[in-house]
Amino acid sequence: MIDQNTPADALCAFVAGLRYEQLPAPVVDRCEELFLDWIASALAAKGMHPLPRFEAFARAMGPSGGQAEALASRGRTSPYFAAWVNAASSHLVEQDDLHNSSVLHPATVVFPAALAAAQDTGASGEEFIAACVAGYEAGIRIGEFLGRSHYRIFHTTATVGTLAAAVAAGHVLKLPPEQMRNAIGSAGTQAAGLWEFLRDAADSKQLHTAHAAASGLVAAYLARDGVTAARRILDGEKGMAAGMSSDADPARLGDRLGSRWALLETSFKFHASCRHTHPAADALQIVMQREGLAHGDIESVLARVHKGAIDVLGVVDVPTTVHQAKFSMGTVLGLLAVHGDASLESFRDHALSDPAVAAFRDKVGMTLDDAVDAAYPKRWLGRVEVRTVSGARFEGAIDEPRGDPGNTLSRAELADKARRLATFSGAASPAEIDALIGRVWQLRTAPHIGALLPSS
Repeated sequence: MIDQNTPADALCAFVAGLRYEQLPAPVVDRCEELFLDWIASALAAKGMHPLPRFEAFARAMGPSGGQAEALASRGRTSPYFAAWVNAASSHLVEQDDLHNSSVLHPATVVFPAALAAAQDTGASGEEFIAACVAGYEAGIRIGEFLGRSHYRIFHTTATVGTLAAAVAAGHVLKLPPEQMRNAIGSAGTQAAGLWEFLRDAADSKQLHTAHAAASGLVAAYLARDGVTAARRILDGEKGMAAGMSSDADPARLGDRLGSRWALLETSFKFHASCRHTHPAADALQIVMQREGLAHGDIESVLARVHKGAIDVLGVVDVPTTVHQAKFSMGTVLGLLAVHGDASLESFRDHALSDPAVAAFRDKVGMTLDDAVDAAYPKRWLGRVEVRTVSGARFEGAIDEPRGDPGNTLSRAELADKARRLATFSGAASPAEIDALIGRVWQLRTAPHIGALLPSS
């Protein structure tokens, strides 16, 4: 048995003991919504570099069949390689969810691991939902525990995501508390992922999530079979906080377990870009609509941002790939100003080739704003200053970007987003995606989690 002398102990005991019957109805509803949003993000990446390379690796190294499903290709394989491929695909088009205060993308690591384990074991919809909630609750609190200093160097979804995936898969496997502790320990010792790749427009972001989900799955299965791990991987003398953070706060690990449902705090992405661009994007749209401005009317835009935005977006000057363009504040604002949106289609068709977007990109700057930074990461405030060619100056402000819990997307909007993402890649027909939406809205009633789409 695990005692609860520390917040880390309490978290481990909580996630191992969490049952579907304990979940409030809004948590179940939102889990289904997040699941649909994740599926659509995975499908949207079909055929997009570097996903075919990940799929080829899985085909070369894994079995040619199995119970677990690779969504974009509709292949069947082992749980390990299904988690690997699905985690890579769902983090590629920058449409997957984000939790603000942990700066974690939970869906792209939790759902691949949980789905692979559920399809492997025949878990029910209720069991799957409880496992995913456990993964969200653990991952979010661990991300908050490691703090802002961790995110400056480490890609939190890669590092913390490994543990969130282990908790979700371990819950599907019904690990008791001591084995769940071992799963978390084995996951933590594998946690990795550095932001340096952004400078080179490299493909590491998808490798980060693939590794996190698959390694978390491995940690859970090994724990089930008796493999032990560090008992204090989070807060030990040589654990994750010691090596990866300078502002870790252990109290965050046990924050209101069972009363604060962190999953409900998760945001959906509206724009197809890095979430750090969204607050300024929404604020700019407010100014342009309110003042009746066209892109040619604008002389300059200054985005007043938090330090995390500068750390991540500041390394991208002139993007050389579509994916890198999603981390360019100037490109995102340029697409919105010139074409009216920062959708998948706009990035594909205009981000690198439209001279008007490039010209607008050069008009955009970022500066650290103390008030915006003080609110971050709990709140992601949008503040912009717009100067026009006629000499006028306008300010725009938004406190909750579109998709945040206080400005969320409805089920109808999420279904529409799912249809748009599936259509973008051709990964599913209209009839298939409509049938899938109906299944996900009734996920809790499923006697077992089978294939989501017909095999290829």
